[in-house]
Amino acid sequence: MDIIAMLEIPDALRAASVCSSWRSVHIKLHNLGKYKRPQTPCFLYTSQSIGENIACLYSLAEKRTYKLTLPEPPISRRYLLGSSDGWLVTADERSEMHILNTITGEQIALPSVITINQVTPIFNRKGELCKYRYSRHTAEGVTESPMTLPLDKLRYFFHCKAFVFYDKFVRSYIVVLIHDPHKQISFARLEHDKWTWLPPHLGIHDCAYKDGLLYAVTSFGEIFSFDLDATVITAKVIMGRTKEYACERIYIVHAPCGDLLQVWKPQEGNGNWVDEITGFPALVSNTQNTRIFRVDTVAKKLVQIFSLDDHVLFIGNNQSSCLGVCEYPQLKANHVYFTDDFECLSSKSMWGLRLDIGVLNLEDKSIDEIVAPRLFLKCRAPVFLEEFLGARWPVFRAALAMEASGRVDGNGRTPLFFTFSPGMVVVYGRKRGRKHGVVLVADEDYHAFVQQPVQQFRRRDAVSTGNHIGGNRAVRRKSLRRHHLRGL
Repeated sequence: MDIIAMLEIPDALRAASVCSSWRSVHIKLHNLGKYKRPQTPCFLYTSQSIGENIACLYSLAEKRTYKLTLPEPPISRRYLLGSSDGWLVTADERSEMHILNTITGEQIALPSVITINQVTPIFNRKGELCKYRYSRHTAEGVTESPMTLPLDKLRYFFHCKAFVFYDKFVRSYIVVLIHDPHKQISFARLEHDKWTWLPPHLGIHDCAYKDGLLYAVTSFGEIFSFDLDATVITAKVIMGRTKEYACERIYIVHAPCGDLLQVWKPQEGNGNWVDEITGFPALVSNTQNTRIFRVDTVAKKLVQIFSLDDHVLFIGNNQSSCLGVCEYPQLKANHVYFTDDFECLSSKSMWGLRLDIGVLNLEDKSIDEIVAPRLFLKCRAPVFLEEFLGARWPVFRAALAMEASGRVDGNGRTPLFFTFSPGMVVVYGRKRGRKHGVVLVADEDYHAFVQQPVQQFRRRDAVSTGNHIGGNRAVRRKSLRRHHLRGL
């Protein structure tokens, strides 16, 4: 078990196919989330030539590409908003958001976009959602006239970048969305049914999460922290404005040594350069002029650093991260791996403009390709993804369908989940506007049983289905008593 736990995910999957005993070990490690080896980030992209439901995952460790078949809706039609903690955040053709684990296929729908402060649904005469009204306002007032947009177009005008953070104190996932107008932020927990707006700060470029605090950096280098568990969420100023002009993309990173870093990546500029692949005019990359600063929170200033030594950076349309080559020997020390997060990326890829993607050597300022040939030329937003296999806790994905008037109302069900402790998950559903729930726990063999109903249900009032993430273990049905729980 210890040997398999130290493998990269592709090697672990190969080992599981050797024999039934190794497969049993792999499943147990998967279910318990006990893989010990830090997984080398991969480069995820889509291509028009490989199919709508297929994504390409390029392993930086193995220097080879894997093709993954992903669940509906088609990944090629989704807008990739970001990646973090093993999850990919996407917006579908209705501009609704999901988080997706590309290895296990686990997918969770996020609260509806219409619960965000700036978005209002528009219904047709049949009562069907047909458009969105996008109110372009901030906490300071209305900046521009509102827009009425088709369902699939809102994501291009409103969604900017998204993150998934794990809050170990409450054992729940938090999703943070940077959105327009003017790069504001809203967040939601997986057990919530709506987004929470965090005004009044504007111009947010990047976010990070550590020790229960959300950190956000603006286009002017300001850093704010938010305690999302507080009754009243307020912003604490970590760093004031450090620049007068917003001419770079700014990222915020927690280094393994504990330092807080800011990375300034210059925006692309206009020029007469022509892409050698497409033959079209291309924007001139200035990524070689990327600068890195250590944030001195005591003196309230930035200290520029010129070398990462034995560390690497990952920046772009993903959670920014700083990794040590001791744990990730396949990565290049003192390099910055970057993807394109240009504000008009969807238009840029549609026009066939070259995406600014590569690996920057901080010593000589040279830039190398990540994957050649560039099959991801028209991918909306390639991302770096650190794969995560298995649950953090023995947790079940569950759905609770509440019955009204003697039958299940498909439009009224609200499947949500969150954990209180290892092995426990509370499942909530809605009935007549009130929350009903049931506590589920798993024993060490991953048998599920109902431990304690939050509120007593009649047999026909609740039907719950669930399984632990990525598994198909049998359920001890006789322990379910009045509730029916079956493996998906």
